Amino acid sequence: MSTGDQNPQLQLDALGSAGCARVFQDVESGGVEDRPGLLQALEHLRQGDALVVWRLDRASRSISHLIALAKEVRGRGAHLVSLTEAIDTQTPGGELIFHVLAALAQFERSLIRERTRAGLDAARARGRIGGRPRLLSQSQVDLARTLHERKSHSVAEICAALGGISRQTLYKSLSRVKT
Repeated sequence: MSTGDQNPQLQLDALGSAGCARVFQDVESGGVEDRPGLLQALEHLRQGDALVVWRLDRASRSISHLIALAKEVRGRGAHLVSLTEAIDTQTPGGELIFHVLAALAQFERSLIRERTRAGLDAARARGRIGGRPRLLSQSQVDLARTLHERKSHSVAEICAALGGISRQTLYKSLSRVKT
């Protein structure tokens, strides 16, 4: 699973139905190569075993890592099986389909990354910036700057007057260039 708030039950049920004797889990993105559960699964592989995954992207999101993983599994005398894609690298056809789907998965991931970047660039070009909205308006920042420069009020008093903001928020706002 990529995040802790996802429910693995669908994957666990499919692996159980496939007759998996042992299940290893990770709560990290498939893009992370050195995951403890994956490493444990590889350590337990023996001659004639199968490393069964629910989907190929659960094993890896990078074609180079996925191919390296399949090679390591093969080097241990085992084979890779993906339940969702119905791939078994024990057969020549399964090996071919594995490589084709791995390439398509990498291509899809690259397209998603490209579209995300294009969307962010387009939003920035329209003047939109990401992140959390600022707590203080420009007029509040100007007031805070005036009070702070005059030293007529303490930092605690300025923070309280601006709605109980934190000192950190005040200092970040004061360091902001006037827009």
